[in-house]
Amino acid sequence: MTLDLGLEGKVVIVTGAGGGIGRGIALEFARAGARVVINDIGVSLGGDGERSAAPAEETRSMIEALGGEAIISSESVSEWAAARRTVEMAMDRFGRLDVVVNNAGILRDAIFHKMEPEDWQAVINVHLNGSFYMSRAAAEPFRAQRSGAFVHMTSTSGLIGNFGQANYSAAKMGLIGLSKSIALDMARFGVRSNCVAPFAWSRMTNSIPAKSPEEHARVERLKQMTPETNAPLVVFLASDAAEGVTAQIFASRLNELFLFSQTRPIRSVHCAEGWTPERIAERALPALRTGFAEAERSGDVFSWDPV
Repeated sequence: MTLDLGLEGKVVIVTGAGGGIGRGIALEFARAGARVVINDIGVSLGGDGERSAAPAEETRSMIEALGGEAIISSESVSEWAAARRTVEMAMDRFGRLDVVVNNAGILRDAIFHKMEPEDWQAVINVHLNGSFYMSRAAAEPFRAQRSGAFVHMTSTSGLIGNFGQANYSAAKMGLIGLSKSIALDMARFGVRSNCVAPFAWSRMTNSIPAKSPEEHARVERLKQMTPETNAPLVVFLASDAAEGVTAQIFASRLNELFLFSQTRPIRSVHCAEGWTPERIAERALPALRTGFAEAERSGDVFSWDPV
């Protein structure tokens, strides 16, 4: 007996659904019986170049080949009015909206001391501002129908760290705070909000050496982390089967699933006469140092091959 996810006939907006992880998520929702709004503007990974309808059209064709139903929004998530138009499109066409997956994003990597302000702003606008705009626009129908689910795609680059991604990492950590706030503020309306940090081979193609037979074998294992392997967790979190699951941070890595901890106090010290800089150096620092976190990258923490 197959568990009913309760997604048949539901309406889902997936941003950045023209390819990669977003496309995999859109297809998985279609397989579950949901109707999909494919939001994609068809630009490069860096957000540059002319817009193209081709990626979104291809995703729609794939959904229709599965017997599903999909429409396309070519609106930019990084503009408030445009985000509202995407939500209005879903409501006008389908009469309801049940899920928003904030997946759209761009990359403009640079080492911090060489990062240009415009590259900072562009990444923040798409990842963080765009997720707020889409979520805020969807909050109105969610509140009216007293139900709804948000899934925000975060990253271990923010949760743990990575070189040359200050803009991306900051945006992805910002999503954690946004998701938690949505979960708290909209719980009274039956709305849930969670984050997923996906893993996919496409993020690592330029950094994995493959010279020896062992390295070649490792690369082949990593290639199994295709973008669509992240989709089942996202679809589950949007489904009725995830009732009561909110304000959490998950990760998906091939056949592995992870639940992340969240920031909480882990050490404390007290000084009855009050703290001075000198007392902090002499008393507090030695006691607190044992709880310091390392300055690590995602690859330092996830040091084993995906299984």
